[in-house]
Amino acid sequence: MQAQRKQSQAGSLVGEEYEVEVGPVAHGGHCIARTAEGQVLFVRHALPGERVVARVTEGEEGARFLRADAVEVLEPSKDRVPAPCPYAGPGRCGGCDWQHAKPGAQRRLKGEVVAEQLRRLAGLTPEEAGWDGTVMPAEGDKLPAGEVPRWRTRVQYAVDAAGHAGLRRHRSHEVEPIDDCMIAAAGVAELGIENREWPGMDSVEAIAATGSGDRQVILTPRPGARLPLVELDKPVSVLRVDETSGGVHRVHGRPFVRERADGRTHRVGAGGFWQVHPKAADTLVTAVMQGLLPRKGETALDLYCGAGLFAGALADRLGEKGAVLGIESGKQAVADARHNLAEFPRVRIEQGKVESVLPRTGITEADLVVLDPPRAGAGRRTVSHLASLGPRRIAYVACDPAALARDLGYFREEGYRVRTLRAFDLFPMTHHVECVAILEPVGKGA
Repeated sequence: MQAQRKQSQAGSLVGEEYEVEVGPVAHGGHCIARTAEGQVLFVRHALPGERVVARVTEGEEGARFLRADAVEVLEPSKDRVPAPCPYAGPGRCGGCDWQHAKPGAQRRLKGEVVAEQLRRLAGLTPEEAGWDGTVMPAEGDKLPAGEVPRWRTRVQYAVDAAGHAGLRRHRSHEVEPIDDCMIAAAGVAELGIENREWPGMDSVEAIAATGSGDRQVILTPRPGARLPLVELDKPVSVLRVDETSGGVHRVHGRPFVRERADGRTHRVGAGGFWQVHPKAADTLVTAVMQGLLPRKGETALDLYCGAGLFAGALADRLGEKGAVLGIESGKQAVADARHNLAEFPRVRIEQGKVESVLPRTGITEADLVVLDPPRAGAGRRTVSHLASLGPRRIAYVACDPAALARDLGYFREEGYRVRTLRAFDLFPMTHHVECVAILEPVGKGA
């Protein structure tokens, strides 16, 4: 079945509908299908094996691929469930990708994406990567059917022209007004951001720290707008983003939140990075330390170190004779890391981009390396430099399986193999997945 074409401009296929058989999952929260003419469709709101009517949302004749939404399900998968969230679905909120899939199916889909990226970009099978193919749920995230884990401790709400808070639609600047985000952590939900108006604001970010009662709201005003009087349902610090410099200024309350992980309290200033799932920091520290097995007196690098989560964990385990160097580009994060790690005299934090700072340190060897790069990955140059230091083990923490796989390929060229890989579902209902890969020199064991 091919519906009547609806063209918004010459050559555009937006609005065209195709009846298709849905193929495998792809990286990015969609599945792959093909039109009768062989053109590739990236279809959201579908599951592998389904037969659906897909409506094109982006693309034109001759394009390498089209983007589409499944607007009618003709033959559903056994893994399909009614989306618990009333704002999920074609043309609605873009925050979640898999509300229509059972939790176990979501994890299987993420595992298939990780396996496909490893094979395609690193030339590795799961077995060669020391991975059993499973994606593990975070503690407490296994819930009855129809219930959604409230895991997101940091939510950035967009504000529409009328001052209503909501979330962006998929690949759009349009705002979907909402009454409640089902994946927002309880500490965020209790602030009631969606239940009041935010005149003149472009966005409102709500933060609920893990392990403390700290709550924070960061307001980004539209040009020339005045800040509203903020009266929320719980005590909260308020900060604003300067429209000219982009800096963050305190309005009232603390300019930071306190996060607990690995038995320690970490100060995280406005705009600083911290894992969003309340169990993520502890889960990742455990996986990294179990993989590295730090020994007293060793030297370690923590690259893209943020507020110092892994650097602190390493310093704790390396003892008084051990040493840790952290490198981080964010000015606020560096200030936080230095504050958080002040008790460790043999920890040093340098500010700047890893690829620029690391060569200037003069370090010629290291026993252990932790790297937790941004979504783009570390890149060939940094991988080559790290390999030249001869670490006995490297822990690579990755939020993007494609970047991870590319960098693992570079490490292999430099003589490092993947000893183990673990994958964690720290972003339920979305396509995101967190991985920890442990690497060691080829031919060397523990």
